[in-house]
Amino acid sequence: MKRLFPAPCLSLALWGLWLLLNLSLSPGNLLLGALLGFIAPVLSAPLRPLPVKVGKPGVMLKLLLLVMLDSVLSNLAVFWRVWTHRRHPPRSAFVKVPLDLRDANGLAVLSMITTLVPGTVWSELAMDRSVLLIHVFDLDDEARFIEHFKRSYERPLMEIFQ
Repeated sequence: MKRLFPAPCLSLALWGLWLLLNLSLSPGNLLLGALLGFIAPVLSAPLRPLPVKVGKPGVMLKLLLLVMLDSVLSNLAVFWRVWTHRRHPPRSAFVKVPLDLRDANGLAVLSMITTLVPGTVWSELAMDRSVLLIHVFDLDDEARFIEHFKRSYERPLMEIFQ
C-alpha cells in the first residue's frame, strides 16, 4: 500500500487543490484530480531525502501562530519603512546565523518561514549546514535579530523535527 500511496495526505491535498482550482466537480475533473494525486507522489517519492518524522503538535501550532503574527507585523514594518524611507532609510544587512538545526526537513521549513516573513530572505546555507546567511531589510541590532530568529523559529523546529 505504501508503494501505491507513498504520501496519502499529499495525494488528497493535490486532488482537493485540483478540484478547487477548476471549480468543478465534473467526472472528468474528479478523475484528473485523482490521477494527479496518485501519480505526483509516486513520481516524486525518490526525491525525498528522509522520511518526515513530525512530533509535538502543540509546538507546531504555536510556531504556526507565531509565523502568522510575525508575517503581519513584518508586513506593517516593511510598509512603514518604505513609506518613510526619505526620513529614515532602511539599514539593510546580511546576517550570518549559526545553526544548530541539521534536519533536512526542518531546514526546508525554516527556509519557507524565512522567505515568508517580509523583510528577510534566505540567501545561503553553508555546505555543512552550520551557518545561514540571511538578508534583512531593516536591521537595528544584529545580536538581537539572531537571538530572536533562533528562539522563535530554529528551536521550535528542532523540537518538531529532531
